[in-house]
Amino acid sequence: MSTLDSGLTLIRTAAVRVSAANGWMGNAFKGWMPTGLYARALLIMIVPMVVLQSVVAFVFMERHWNTVTRHLSAAVVADIAGLIDVYKTYPQDKDHAQLRRIAQQRLGLVVDFLPVGNMPPPGPKPFFSLLDQTLPVQLVRQIGRPFWIDTVGRSNLVEIRIQLDDAVMQIFAQRSAAYASNSAIFLFWMVGTSSILLIVAVLFLRNQIRPILRLADAAESFGKGREAPNFRPRGAREVRRAAQ
Repeated sequence: MSTLDSGLTLIRTAAVRVSAANGWMGNAFKGWMPTGLYARALLIMIVPMVVLQSVVAFVFMERHWNTVTRHLSAAVVADIAGLIDVYKTYPQDKDHAQLRRIAQQRLGLVVDFLPVGNMPPPGPKPFFSLLDQTLPVQLVRQIGRPFWIDTVGRSNLVEIRIQLDDAVMQIFAQRSAAYASNSAIFLFWMVGTSSILLIVAVLFLRNQIRPILRLADAAESFGKGREAPNFRPRGAREVRRAAQ
């Protein structure tokens, strides 16, 4: 057997398997598929859009949103680690005024020092928050000291407490500095515009299918020997030609 014959045999075998799989899937979904033309047209239009939106949202959430939030959290924790090094290395004034000034003016962080004591109990966490996943990882990786975070108490601030040798450093950082907050706006606009376009498409599709349904009713009445006096050909050119 030549190479060409072997290739043709493989192609025929693959075609038979694809046809069998297509028939099996058709029989499996046949009971779930709607029988009306309007419902099937809606599925043909809605299902690809929903699948596309889901894939785009997953890729965006997994790649862009997660990556940006991780980099922002790493930058904030790096600033905090730098402040801790300054606190431990250089002598400080009584109220740590210079360190607080540098943190607020240069880094956008509000720093305070609390007496040494036990950390507060873990607070409630939202069901899904990238910040609560990425920020603890960066604190462990870059600082490696006991810490406590609160991302829920204040909507636009994140509170971080880090246990030092002789004090507890309390830091308030802007949520936007550690979290990609504009990503939710992107998803909102994506879903919102898709919904508006889908509504417009459904209305247009309804106007296009209505003449076909009327033609089907008229043909059924004509087949049963009844007249359809109120029927007038409307819609697309092909529908008008079929009604003549």
